[in-house]
Amino acid sequence: MKFNIFRYKIVQSTNKTAIRKINSGYENGIVVSEKQSNGKGRYGREWISKKGNLFTSIFFKINKNFNLKKVTSLNCNIIKACLEEFIKKKIIVKKPNDMLINKKKLCGILQETFIFKNEIFMIIGIGINIASSPKVNGYKTTHLNEHLMTKVSKYKLFNSVKKIYEKKLKLFNKCI
Repeated sequence: MKFNIFRYKIVQSTNKTAIRKINSGYENGIVVSEKQSNGKGRYGREWISKKGNLFTSIFFKINKNFNLKKVTSLNCNIIKACLEEFIKKKIIVKKPNDMLINKKKLCGILQETFIFKNEIFMIIGIGINIASSPKVNGYKTTHLNEHLMTKVSKYKLFNSVKKIYEKKLKLFNKCI
């Protein structure tokens, strides 16, 4: 399945924008923005959105009997595999939804479900530090280009994420 692509210069958050697209009648899509003014992480924490990094949310319908642990594991494995296309260093999944290199956060995933017209939608927000990493008190961070000889563009990484989710989408409805 091919995703509808929604590109923006700035949004509050890509997950909130995905919800608006669902409310507008879209059954699937991928939202990508240059910047988020109010990005969010788990428990409503702020996701600091530095320029040059990837902020995207993928949304699609999901089986009503889905198993959240299986979906979370699938998302982490997909993003880890995508990142491993670009970097040879060991990437660790810090449960439930962070990717680490050398004990430093490289990527965060925020999963949400949204119900519209009795259908359940999965929204997967993905923030990947590519060009820079935020300074967060008590939390070490890193960015992808810090570990590479040749810089990766966010467009190339976005296309890789999009492609792998389009290919693996059927697996989500097997997560029951």
